[in-house]
Amino acid sequence: MRVTTITVYQVDLPLNEGRYSWADGKYVDVFDSTVVAIATDNGITGFGEVCPLGPFYLPAYGPGARTGIAELAPQLIGQDPTEIGNINRFMDAALLGHPYVKSAIDMACWDVLGKETGKPLCSLFGGRCGEEVALYRAISQRPAAEMADNVRGYRDQGYRKFQLKVGGDANDDIERIRAAADVLQAGEVLVADANTGWLAPDAIRVANAVADLDVYIEQPCGTYEKCLAVRERTALPFILDENIDGLEMLLRAHHDRAMDVINLKISKVGGLSKALQIRDLCVSLGIPMTIEDSWGGDIVTAAIAHLAHSTPPSLRFSATDFNSYVTVSIAAGAPQRQNGAMRASTAPGLGVDPRSEVLGTPLAVYSG
Repeated sequence: MRVTTITVYQVDLPLNEGRYSWADGKYVDVFDSTVVAIATDNGITGFGEVCPLGPFYLPAYGPGARTGIAELAPQLIGQDPTEIGNINRFMDAALLGHPYVKSAIDMACWDVLGKETGKPLCSLFGGRCGEEVALYRAISQRPAAEMADNVRGYRDQGYRKFQLKVGGDANDDIERIRAAADVLQAGEVLVADANTGWLAPDAIRVANAVADLDVYIEQPCGTYEKCLAVRERTALPFILDENIDGLEMLLRAHHDRAMDVINLKISKVGGLSKALQIRDLCVSLGIPMTIEDSWGGDIVTAAIAHLAHSTPPSLRFSATDFNSYVTVSIAAGAPQRQNGAMRASTAPGLGVDPRSEVLGTPLAVYSG
């Protein structure tokens, strides 16, 4: 099997709630998503998607993904997309760094492999674990009372895990966390996610001020060393996200006992192949994971569902259904939230069928 054509699309994904806000006053109104279609000489086409959380969250942005794909795509024509290890080694040699650029290509190759073998990706990833995957809901940064009301509203949609976007003024964040904790019900989980937004002294202040609550502290500071300094000064359970960008950092953090949980984002680490490596190491080390991506639509949500549904439930802290956050559906067959949970498709590959009328005219087509 050989790659004959790689087609690239750009899709805007507006938010249902109008604006998504997090630390340091950052926000996004419309997400810039890139969809890749890899066509092969035996008639199979695989799809992938990458959608950075704006240009100021991680070292990634929408136009950058397409620029990087333009560098890689012509060189992948004629390659066997089902030899995914070789594809990733080729991409890493052809373009140093820029892992998010490679994510949609890697995802599309997995989709091709699943369709070629007639198996859903969760089967190729180790097998389906359990009947469904519990989801968390991110609560956009707003005044404390409004965020507490959002917890109530999302509970009505079946969610039982809530991730508060904090990382602003320390006093305001203490109020936000306490307001949300006041409306929690038995069995619900609360995470205070600063998205690197606190200075270490402010993070320590917040952690100490809410030490009596049942709350996780997530990624308080920008650097690993500062997060570790906060970790050493709180007994609250601790999550690392932005700093866990590959196997080396995971091993370092595990050695340092720097966290209790990690957030595993597919595009941040370079695609499903490298996310699988990290996932399987976390399983071996007993590290729970939230399995997600930076953002995305139906195709990214399908990939998250397959990776999460093939992860042992005891180590599956949570997952994300990004397609429920946005107003545009880019593919049929993607998982849909039901009572706060989703299920990976049983169809081959990702199990999605992109909507050509939504994808529109391609931005680029690469062929031999």
